[in-house]
Amino acid sequence: MKNKEKSLMEEILNREKSNGKNGLLDNDDTLLNSTVKNLPEVKKTEQLQNNYFKNSEIYKTDSEIKNLNNLNTIEKVKKNGNKKETETIKKIFSKKETTESDEEIKRKKIIKKFFKKRKLQVLSFTPYIRTEIEIRNIMKDVIIALFPAIISSALVYGTRALLLIAFSVLSAVVTEKLFSKYFLNDNNSVHDLSAVITGILLAMTLAPLTPLPIVIFGACMAVIFGKLIYGGIGKNIFNPAVIGREFMTVFFSSTMSSGAIWFSQELLQLSGIKFFTGFTNSPFTNYLDGLLLTSSGSVGSYSAFALILGGLYLLLKNRISWHIPVSLFATFFIITIFGNIPVSIGGLLLTGIFMATDMPTSPSSAPGKIYYGIMLGLIIGLLSMFGIKNEILSYVLLILNPFARIINKVFRPVVFGYDVKEEILKQSEKMILLTLGIFAFAIIFLGFHKIGAMPYLVYLYILISTLNLISSKNKNKIIHKNLKNAI
Repeated sequence: MKNKEKSLMEEILNREKSNGKNGLLDNDDTLLNSTVKNLPEVKKTEQLQNNYFKNSEIYKTDSEIKNLNNLNTIEKVKKNGNKKETETIKKIFSKKETTESDEEIKRKKIIKKFFKKRKLQVLSFTPYIRTEIEIRNIMKDVIIALFPAIISSALVYGTRALLLIAFSVLSAVVTEKLFSKYFLNDNNSVHDLSAVITGILLAMTLAPLTPLPIVIFGACMAVIFGKLIYGGIGKNIFNPAVIGREFMTVFFSSTMSSGAIWFSQELLQLSGIKFFTGFTNSPFTNYLDGLLLTSSGSVGSYSAFALILGGLYLLLKNRISWHIPVSLFATFFIITIFGNIPVSIGGLLLTGIFMATDMPTSPSSAPGKIYYGIMLGLIIGLLSMFGIKNEILSYVLLILNPFARIINKVFRPVVFGYDVKEEILKQSEKMILLTLGIFAFAIIFLGFHKIGAMPYLVYLYILISTLNLISSKNKNKIIHKNLKNAI
């Protein structure tokens, strides 16, 4: 109000100099022609008033200063003007105060009405860059890319494979709907289709004869402890499908390690396709036919050809980049020169194309992705040296996923203005330390596996993540309550 009053007086004085008249502002900020007598006294009054406010305004509230401004302005008019001018200025200030008060009440009513039927959430980030690319569209493309693998599983095990996938997807979607509504106050989380992807990928890592109740359990755990426990999509540290499978392995170890769930002659619909061997029978053509279709392995690894087809589709749609799959496959095949690794081609393709490229749990820069793919291949070799077989692809993701964000920091682009050579040297030093850290973590992880302590790691993970979720929910409630009271 002080600045407004000062500008008002300046405008009055300027008008006096230019037109020989003075005026007062009405509520539309236009000058009312009137006479203000004794111009030097007005200047003196203004100077005294400004000095007074300069010395005392820090001890007064905004409302007190505003009221004092109004009173002093009225007193000036009383002293230098007439009765009519005094009444005019009183009406102006009272009308302005009433208007401001009405606007404040109206604003509060609008805010209350807006939040009346909405639950406030605490958001940890804001998407400043807007694009036409939506998560739902990305997930749709991933589902389309997985369709060839789903069809190949149906060719081998018929309705049994389809039931496995259907139960996994349905359980994941229902869990997402119920728990995200309660924990995250989000009623629309299933619309992004991420739960569908989690259900499909989990089913594709399983044996075809895995009991359906265990599949339901795994899908629920994948969504709750793989994604929702961190606050929803994009915030998870581990791949949800891998978390679900590990929970199944820990809580149903005897069933998951049984050979009976991997093959059934009665349910087998098609054991393979003789396409290339139809032209000539040789070890190479037999190998090519095995890439087209085989009856061994997990549900998603029956056809390497179908997985490659899906990967090419994702590359063409720019949903994934070539860096992680190519660097992983190249490293893997180099390692196989020195010894046999118990990993099927289908399983490796499923991991490299669909699971290792999961955006929240993989690096974002091209150099980081190449490094990540190479480390995946090296850790697979390390795990095979220690005799890990069935869990090798799950373990490699559990080991590398937590390092994705650190890899992003190490391989961040050099900022303009910095010495490129010096920054590359620093990155190289950090990369060496990071590599040593990853191998050290992998060895510790293997140690827990060897002594049979993996279940205890899972129990500890459940405890810590649950406590973290409860704490986060309580904080959100307090913030929501404070915001509501403030409004």
